Amino acid sequence: MSTQQELRNRRRARLRFQLRRKAGGRPRLSVFRSGKNIYAQVIDDVRGCTLAAASSLDKELRSSLKTGANKDSAGAVGKLVAQRAVAAGVSQVVFDRGSYLYHGRVKALAEAAREGGLSF
Repeated sequence: MSTQQELRNRRRARLRFQLRRKAGGRPRLSVFRSGKNIYAQVIDDVRGCTLAAASSLDKELRSSLKTGANKDSAGAVGKLVAQRAVAAGVSQVVFDRGSYLYHGRVKALAEAAREGGLSF
């Protein structure tokens, strides 16, 4: 029997393998969600560095958000990471949802990032 963590790691690895084939040198927009907050990073896997990052813990968002664990905060994080990525010169990314379903907070972050100027 596999534990939940092992299954989650298998889903994440399977998705990353598919993304590596499709990426074509584009940076990766990676999402992590915890019970209380949500985080997003634009990562250049070729150079191994983070180009832009945002989370619901950022000072810019903290004052305007009630909590970091809802769709509104995910949308705000998506817009902020898109602004920072465009400022860093990145407009096309591949979306790495990790082991999460494309639903709820993850979907809200992705749609807000698209509205903010990222294409994937």
